[in-house]
Order: sequence, then C-alpha cells, then structure tokens
Amino acid sequence: MKKIIGLIVLMLFLSSLGLAANGLKVFISVDMEGVCGVIHWEDVSRSGKDYDLFRRLMTEETNAAIEGALAAGATAILVRDSHGSGRNILPDLLREEAELIRDWSGGPLSMMDGIDKSFDAVIFVGYHARANTPDATLDHTMSGSLYEVLLNGKHMPEAGINAFIAGNFGVPVAMVAGDLAICTQAKELFGDVVTAPVKEGIGNAARMLHPKKACALIKEKTIEALKRVKDFKPFTVTPPYVMEITCKDESRANEVSWIPGAKRISPTKVSFTSGDFMEILRFFSLAM
Repeated sequence: MKKIIGLIVLMLFLSSLGLAANGLKVFISVDMEGVCGVIHWEDVSRSGKDYDLFRRLMTEETNAAIEGALAAGATAILVRDSHGSGRNILPDLLREEAELIRDWSGGPLSMMDGIDKSFDAVIFVGYHARANTPDATLDHTMSGSLYEVLLNGKHMPEAGINAFIAGNFGVPVAMVAGDLAICTQAKELFGDVVTAPVKEGIGNAARMLHPKKACALIKEKTIEALKRVKDFKPFTVTPPYVMEITCKDESRANEVSWIPGAKRISPTKVSFTSGDFMEILRFFSLAM
C-alpha cells in the first residue's frame, strides 16, 4: 500500500510540473540565420569560408535546447535540420538522446517533417524574422523570391507557418530562439511563448551574446518553457484559410498564378483559399 501511495504522490508531483509520468516528447526545428554569431549570407552557405564554424555553433545551440528538454523531463526528442540543404547539423556532435532528420523529404511539411500529434511541444532554434523586417538578421520568408506572406490577414514569418503546421496536429510552440526581431514577432503571433533572443539587429549588423552565453540562455529558456508546457496553446487559424503571397517580381507572380485554384490579385500578389490544411501547404510549397 505504501508503494502505491508513493507512486500516486509521484504522479501528482509530475503533473504539478506539467509533465506526464512517461516524460515529454519534444520536436525541435533548427534554422541557421538566427544562430548567435551569424550575420552574413556567406555564414550560412555551404560555400562560405566560415560555414563550418557556424554549423558547429548551430549544432551547439541545438544541443543546448536538447539539454534543456532533458532537464525538463523529455524522454523523446526529434530534431529537424531546417536550413538550406537540410544537412547542416553535425550528427556526431549532436546529443545522442535526440534523433535527427536530415535533407528534404519533398513533402509539404518541410521544416516540420516528422511532427505529429504525439508531441507535447515544439521548440524553434536559430530562427529569423519575416522578409522586410527592420533591424533583423538575414530576414526572409522561406525563399528570396517572396516579399510577404499573409495567412488570414496575419503576417507570417517562417515561425508562423511552422507553428500553423504544428497547431494542426494540436502541438504548441513553447520556445523560440533567434534574433530579437523573431522573438518579438513570435510573441505577437503566439502570445504566451518563451523566447531566447541571442542577438539584436542593427541595420545589417547585430549585437550578439557570446556563443556560450547564447547556449546557456537557450537551455535556461527551454527548461522554463517545458516546465509549464500545459500553459501553451497550439497556434491555430480558423478555416477557410486564405493565403496571400507577394512576390518580389511580376514574372514569379505570373508563374504562381498558374497553380490550380490560385488567383492573381495584383501584378505581384497571388491569393489561394481553401478549407483544407494540406491544400494550403501544397500551394505554399509550390509558390515559394
């Protein structure tokens, strides 16, 4: 009887921390432009002189989030390498407690490949602000051809699109790490979300933490977020979904307008409406 009572007390204690008795399952999507130290497109390009340095820093920030998740009670962690080639994180340096998805499947989940309803929370690491954000590091939205993306009237950074995907599976975003601009945009979109700003844009420059301090902050904020994971709500948008994309040039908008169901609404803007989540993602995947 004492053992049973002890088990019940333990389960109640874990519940008070927001943890299931069998631990948390955490999905970590990792981009590169928001990693501390990164400031130029060469830094995130495989042909860049210092690319190897920054992919190591990307891996270290990922490990910081993994360490935070483990400290908060995670027993299953899936990391999605979400930058460029999808082959940036150094597998041999990644914490062995996590599994890693590399390269691209070709499916519409893209930066969220592997997400499903079994996860308890999503963490974004190395994320950046949407295209045309002032004082933001390497701001863009998925590709250099897009000037703006709106979903039901809301401005979408990549974090917004990816949170929308996670929300479709009922999984909330708990923590966002990157530059101050994306941390601000995440709070505007998600409301109650923990953020870890590792640098602050100053025009094309940025004021940065030391990489070790950035990792310490990411770990700290991951623990903070996951210890109150039940406070966060999935990011959802009420259907029908209306996505409007503005291309940087008219010729690209013309190409996108030929996607079945798309509607050209200005020389550079194309709209697509659907009540189906996957149809919206397919349109965005083709449009970007």
